Amino acid sequence: MLLIKNAYIKTMVSDDIENGCILLDDAGKIAAVGVDIAAPEGCTVIDAEGRLVTPGCVDAHCHIGLDNEAMGWEGMDYNEIVEPLTPQMRAIDSINPMDEAFANAIAGGVTAAVTGPGSANVVGGSFAAIKLVGKRIDNMIIKHPAAMKCAFGENPKRCYGQGMKKSPMTRMATASLLRELLFKARRYMEDKDAGKDPAFDMKLEAMLPVMRGEIPLKAHAHRADDILTSIRIAKEFGVKLTLDHCTDGALIAEELAAEGYPAFVGPTFGNKSKIELKNKSFTTPAVLHAAGVAVSIITDAPVIPLQNLPLCAALAVDAGLDTETAWRAITITPAISTGIGERVGSLEVGKDADVVIWTADPMTTVGAKAYTTIVDGKIVYQA
Repeated sequence: MLLIKNAYIKTMVSDDIENGCILLDDAGKIAAVGVDIAAPEGCTVIDAEGRLVTPGCVDAHCHIGLDNEAMGWEGMDYNEIVEPLTPQMRAIDSINPMDEAFANAIAGGVTAAVTGPGSANVVGGSFAAIKLVGKRIDNMIIKHPAAMKCAFGENPKRCYGQGMKKSPMTRMATASLLRELLFKARRYMEDKDAGKDPAFDMKLEAMLPVMRGEIPLKAHAHRADDILTSIRIAKEFGVKLTLDHCTDGALIAEELAAEGYPAFVGPTFGNKSKIELKNKSFTTPAVLHAAGVAVSIITDAPVIPLQNLPLCAALAVDAGLDTETAWRAITITPAISTGIGERVGSLEVGKDADVVIWTADPMTTVGAKAYTTIVDGKIVYQA
C-alpha cells in the first residue's frame, strides 16, 4: 500500500483538501481520501510536503503511439489513405508503447489518453482509451473500442479529391459517404438482430458498436457548418457523438449547448496551418463553457506533445476560462465524455490509483511538471 500525506488535494469532484492524505491499495485502487489517514502496517509513505496532488490528466483526443516520435514515415501508422471508409481499422494494432512520447507524457502528468486514427478518411477506424504506461498494448487498455473516428472538412477532401481525384471532393460527398455507411450498418444490424444471418462484412461489423449506442462517432470538425453537419447526421441515425477540435465552436456556442454533445477543443497552440483553423483561439473553451457545453481540452498529440496538455489548460485560463473548469477539462470531464469516468479522472475511492504530485501548479507556473507520477498504485516517474 502507498500513503500520500501533507498534500494539497484537488479531487475534481469535491472541495479541495488543503492538508490531506490519499491511501492507495495493493490492487491499484484508491482506498481512501481525507484529512487524516493512518498509515497501515507495512505501508510506504510519501510526504508531499504541501505540493499539489491531482488525478492523472486525461487527453480525449490524440494519436500517441500511432504517429511516433523521431521515426519519420516509418512511424506514421495512423492514416490508411487507400479508401475513404475504413471503419475496420483498429488503433490497438498500430499503437507502439515503446514510443518515447509515452514516457514524456507520464513526466508531464498525463496518465491516460484516447488515441486512434487520423482524419484522412471519412471514417478512419476505432480509437482506444489507454493508460500511458506499459510494454504491451493489450495490458494498457481502459476501453476498446472507445469511439469510431469520422472526419469532415478539408482533410478528406485534400486526401482524396485533390490527391487521388476521387470522392470525396466536396463536403456533400463526405456527408454522403458517411450516411451511406450508416444506412448499411443499420440494415446489417437489423438483419442480424432478426436472425437473417447476413453475409459477414468486416466494415459493418466494426460499425455495430456505434449503431448499438455503445460508442460514439468521434467527429473531426473545425468549421461551424461541419460541426453542425456531424450533429445532423448523428441525430438522423440516433447515434452518439463527440465534437472533436470544434474550432468554430464559439461561433455557435448556444446551438451546441442546446444539442448537448461534448466538445474536445484543440490543438490550439501553434500556427493556423489551414483555412478552417482561422478562428482557432484559447478563448473558445471559456465561451463554450459559459454557454453550457461540456468542454475538454486536447493536444491532438503529436501536434502538441502530450506532456503539454496542462500548459494548454493554463493558456485557456489566461484567455478567460476559470481555473477549476480548466482542471476538470483535462481530468474528469474528458474521462466522463469518453466513457472511462468510472475508472479515471478524479480522486475517489474505488477508482484507479492514477495520481500526480506536481512540482508546482501548472495552471499558474510555467515549467511545472510531475514531481511524482503514480499509475495503478505504482510509482512510474520520479523527478
